[in-house]
Amino acid sequence: MPDRLRLPRPPSRGRFVLTPVAMVAAAVCAWLPAVGVHAQTDDGLVLKPSAQLQEQLPRTARDQVPIFFSGDSTTGRPDLDTVIEGNAVMRKGDLVIKADRMEYYQPDDLAKARGNVHINQAGNIYEGETLELKVEAFEGFFQKPSYQFLANGAYGNADRADFIDDKRMVMHNATYSTCRREGGPSWMPAWILRATTLRIDNDEEVGIAEGGVLRFQDVPILALPEMSFPLSNKRKSGFLPPTIAVDSVNGAELTVPYYWNIAPNRDATFFPTVMARRGVDLGGEFRYLEPSYRGQVRLDYMPTDSLRDRSRWSYGLLHSGTIQTGLAPIGALGLNLNLNRVSDDNYWSDFGREGTSLTQRLLTSEAGLSWGKGNFSTSIRALKYQTLQDVTAPIVPPYDRMPQAQARYARYNVGGFDFSLDGDYSDFRADRSLTLQPNAKRSYALGQISRPWVRPGWFVTPKVMLNTTNYQFDAPLAANAATSANRTVPTFSLDSGLIFERDANFFGRALRQTLEPRAFYVNTPYRDQSALPIYDTAQNDFNLATIYTENSFSGNDRIADNNLLTLGVNSRLFEPDTGAELLNVGVAQRLRFKDQRVVLPGQPVVTDRISDFLAGASINWDPRWTFDGTVQYNQKTNRSERASISGRWSPGNYRVISAAYRYQRGLSEQIDVGWQWPINDLWGDKGKDLGPGAGLGEGRWYSVGRLNYSMYDRKLVDSVLGFEYDAGCWLGRIVLERLQTSSNSTNSKILFQLEFVGFTRLGSSPLRTLKENIPRYQYLRETITTPSRFGQYD
Repeated sequence: MPDRLRLPRPPSRGRFVLTPVAMVAAAVCAWLPAVGVHAQTDDGLVLKPSAQLQEQLPRTARDQVPIFFSGDSTTGRPDLDTVIEGNAVMRKGDLVIKADRMEYYQPDDLAKARGNVHINQAGNIYEGETLELKVEAFEGFFQKPSYQFLANGAYGNADRADFIDDKRMVMHNATYSTCRREGGPSWMPAWILRATTLRIDNDEEVGIAEGGVLRFQDVPILALPEMSFPLSNKRKSGFLPPTIAVDSVNGAELTVPYYWNIAPNRDATFFPTVMARRGVDLGGEFRYLEPSYRGQVRLDYMPTDSLRDRSRWSYGLLHSGTIQTGLAPIGALGLNLNLNRVSDDNYWSDFGREGTSLTQRLLTSEAGLSWGKGNFSTSIRALKYQTLQDVTAPIVPPYDRMPQAQARYARYNVGGFDFSLDGDYSDFRADRSLTLQPNAKRSYALGQISRPWVRPGWFVTPKVMLNTTNYQFDAPLAANAATSANRTVPTFSLDSGLIFERDANFFGRALRQTLEPRAFYVNTPYRDQSALPIYDTAQNDFNLATIYTENSFSGNDRIADNNLLTLGVNSRLFEPDTGAELLNVGVAQRLRFKDQRVVLPGQPVVTDRISDFLAGASINWDPRWTFDGTVQYNQKTNRSERASISGRWSPGNYRVISAAYRYQRGLSEQIDVGWQWPINDLWGDKGKDLGPGAGLGEGRWYSVGRLNYSMYDRKLVDSVLGFEYDAGCWLGRIVLERLQTSSNSTNSKILFQLEFVGFTRLGSSPLRTLKENIPRYQYLRETITTPSRFGQYD
């Protein structure tokens, strides 16, 4: 019958054996408060449950935790030693040691175990034949151990393991894998790391293998004298796995990144790349995060590009934060920087879409300061563009603003009225040989006052606006030779609507339905603005949002002369309890009472008395699918001028299909399809949905892709097509990416990656490409929760 002994305070000296009743009573008394079990004593006191079990014991608490022994036969000398024969068990806090025979020397805090030795140290499991361990320091050695780590499920074996402390150990002639252990003695994991020395540091959460060889399907694929790998998602300095890609323009590419974990709030990554057809590109990125500011800097430099016979470079800086002035009336200023620059016009097409700042032909460099207090806010910025020209499709560069100053004062519900005053000063600068019009300093002010009446079931909001603008040109205007100009334009608008509600039942669902008719009237008198240049103004997109606005233009160089009435109606269905909107359908149309004579250069006067008819719908009837669509219909020609229809079906994790159709008469017509779907579904093997970040089970294929086809040009514009394979402990991905870089050129790339779960990734990562191109794409492996040591408590 097993006995139990509690150290370090035995009742007396001499040889002894405790009775089972005493052992059980001592164990229960020590165990009950820790796990929070309800228990009631004779005097009526109730033990209440604790909030949760402790995953880690504090060092001070660990020193005070008693040691419990049990076994078939327990003997010993008080304060000296204890010997347990048969089913020996020692427990102390989060440490459990089991063996056929165990000796414990109390003065040295040394435990020796022989035969079927099993250690559970805070959820980490070690098994072997011979152990010597200083319990409190967790210092000692283990002969011929096998192991399994709790955090990432990794396991392996070694000839010998030396425990340095409870966080660090060194294993000799060791193996390491995260593949699930199964099968007989001849079973081999899909991938395994063999190393002459394997150092494990659970404090830094990193492993270091010396003389390591990584084998995949029993074939060596990577050998390094020394390699480090993560034991968790914690950041650490060191070389990242090299990436290899094949590009139709650059040829084969090899990148060997190095990550530098400077501090918890700062890091840097260096990514030198060798391109077979171009040369060596030296890239780097630095990120920082402080309580009052954050940002990142990226630099690329290619000393010699063999294809262009010149050096190439680019840089990008993003910074946002606040500056404390130290002056109480002022307080903090907001600072924002967005700087981007490249060496030449061909950079954007030669190097594809590597970064968000290099994906456009207009690169922005902007610096701004902002300040606000109460109802007043102001800002000043400098904005400069770099225009990357394409000889086959040249563009007129936009104007730089060097500088632009803005201010706003707004008050709401002052005696029922809302009013605001906005001011803007901009100094527009550009190359006059390209813009063909003078540069200018423009001052603009907009004052407005409104009186909203909002009641249950209706609203009415009259508004009066006054726009005034002054221009100072650096050269006479071509139209009238003027070097300055002024413009003042008043506007009156009246927005009104009704809101009807009723309870409804559709397809067995109790819902709330609304009917919301709306009328919006605007009247702006005509002011001749045809001589004024265009600096920042464009025609507003015609949609269900802009149809209810006072001005037909964005920017401040044109104020449309409008005398029109917009009529529309919306109907919504939503759940009364949650407010979730299931359906929104709307239509709108403008009625024009006189011609619009203020237009952009080269555009005709607007004479249509009735605008195109707009209709839109958004349906979210079931969380698994959504639908959105808008149509602009011309009643004179009985044809659609523009249409946009999109839908998405996502019946579960890792299953999504999206499609969109976009049409603009005479300009473009595109079909866009994206998907992520398990191929196993085709033969009925749907797997078990393990939730986000866990996949659908092992041995599953997934198809991923996006196709953007231009029906107008009859060709694929952009395409991404690939496959993913989930083997449980490793993932395989292969993706073909073809992107149009200019009007007559494309760039194709093959991305292949092997991911050894919980260890490393090899190859060129397609994850960013898939995430950016496929709506609601999900990674097959993401760490969602940290495993609990009580999950394998023994």
